[in-house]
Amino acid sequence: MNFNLYHIGLPEDDAVYTLKKVLEELNFDQLIARYSNKGRKGYNPIMMYALIIYANMRGIRSVDKIVELCERDICFMWLAKGERPKRDAFYYFMNDKATNYIMENLHYQFVKILEKEGLITLKSLFIDGTKIEANANRYTFVWRGSINYHLSNLIFSIEKLYERYNKLLVKNGYDGKYNLCKEDMFVIEGMDKVREVIEKNKKRKLSKKKKISNNKIIKISNICPIKLLDLRANLTKIAKGEDISFVSGKGQKKPELQKIYEKVQECGNRIMKYKKSFESMGDDRNSYSKTDVEATFMRMKEDHMLNGQLKPAYNVQIAVENYFIIHTYVSSDRTDYNTLIPIIEKHHEMTGVKLEDTTADSGYCSEKNLLYLKNNGIESYIKLQEHEKKKTKKYYQQIGKHYNMKRIEKADTNGDNKVYYICHDDRELKFIRLETRREKDFLRTYKVYECKDCSGCKYKSECLYNYDEDKDLEKNKVMKINENWEELKKQSEKNILSEKGIKNRQIRSIQTEGHFGDIKENDGIRKFNHRSKKKVYKEMMFYIMGRNLNKYHRFLQGTLKKFEPKTTEKIA
Repeated sequence: MNFNLYHIGLPEDDAVYTLKKVLEELNFDQLIARYSNKGRKGYNPIMMYALIIYANMRGIRSVDKIVELCERDICFMWLAKGERPKRDAFYYFMNDKATNYIMENLHYQFVKILEKEGLITLKSLFIDGTKIEANANRYTFVWRGSINYHLSNLIFSIEKLYERYNKLLVKNGYDGKYNLCKEDMFVIEGMDKVREVIEKNKKRKLSKKKKISNNKIIKISNICPIKLLDLRANLTKIAKGEDISFVSGKGQKKPELQKIYEKVQECGNRIMKYKKSFESMGDDRNSYSKTDVEATFMRMKEDHMLNGQLKPAYNVQIAVENYFIIHTYVSSDRTDYNTLIPIIEKHHEMTGVKLEDTTADSGYCSEKNLLYLKNNGIESYIKLQEHEKKKTKKYYQQIGKHYNMKRIEKADTNGDNKVYYICHDDRELKFIRLETRREKDFLRTYKVYECKDCSGCKYKSECLYNYDEDKDLEKNKVMKINENWEELKKQSEKNILSEKGIKNRQIRSIQTEGHFGDIKENDGIRKFNHRSKKKVYKEMMFYIMGRNLNKYHRFLQGTLKKFEPKTTEKIA
């Protein structure tokens, strides 16, 4: 049987035709500008982009597999027009030519096509995130608490070293002879608290109690290594002046000056190593991997050792509308709190459309996020962290909480409103002061209320937190309330319990969770192929473009229709 492949043709409903249709509408000027007219002519960049995107549409991420399919698969052969690019050509395109900016530009051009065709409005976003393992070795831990512990011991060694140096100067008269002064030990801010935690943990270890985390953020200034360099320079000056030669090898006795010099050099190298580690972690993380510095160790659902072992991973966020992934964001943060604002800012920057509302789960519920949404005129449909707790009786039986007390608001003689609370024992808790707490770049304000006299109260053990009869017998009830935060939560809760809020929560849970189910289970993306946040983000952009094109193809074929939530069912 003699088959002519060029006469067989492609299936009429194949997604490769949809890919061709979209590619003809995109502007590739930025990608083409990355190439030079000089030298040997390479493969067509639009063809290379099409092959990688079509491979992602078919769930193929391996470059070697794409190379094989360009020789054997009729769809790939059709896209490549019979050419057979090798793996080096694909890696060259992906790593050097297809920059993150170009990938974003092409993605948002396609998003605008979807908006033009009425498939999306860009006025609502449904956001969720998941953790995907980084392409890093699992046991390359670097922990902030561990560095703090070793740094504390190092500082203690350096203190002893300064004592030895000053003693050497005075004992041998080097201070007067070489005009050298006694050196004072440098100070690293925060080391006192670190040492305090270390001492507490030693005691807790004896009593078999759980350790306290020692993640105090310490910044090693440039003064520390400079001071050690000055110390080393002074020792070199003395060695030259006294004609003291440094010795090495078995059986050689080192002079005291050489011992101090070598110890100073060792301590300097170690302190620079710790300084570099702190800079790699920044203020937002408490760990990183040695083989992928931007990956953070996170608790994953897949536990290969069945012991709660952490893995290096990235926090991948997606923003969805009508089955299409509009935005993606790759973060090193273990939580979702700090990922909402960057996604919304990217939305305004890349689409130019004003967002009307956003829906997310309780992992995004923070005062900073809700205040940002309010200030930008965006309706919040974010579930509160205590949403499920509010369904239980226990929540309303906690008499020490302000939301279970009577709130009284009265006007005083000056006409100003005064607020106070009535506790379960009918005693007044009056406002005494304002307190502020800064968390990085965000300031939180608390109103402090206190009961003047709690003596003889029969509910004291239930009202006071961690009540100890011996220590707290004379203690009065004090509570701090962030009224701005409470007001923001109240409005968000009102939104999610409305009819639109119920619909939005249903859409979010089905569409975003559905995407992650496909990504991890059907497409098998449980570990990234590349290292560094920049390359991981590009890998996600290739995948998301392919995924969106598959959804678009299904809309064109009529097998997928706009999602309509069920309003008749009761949703908790």
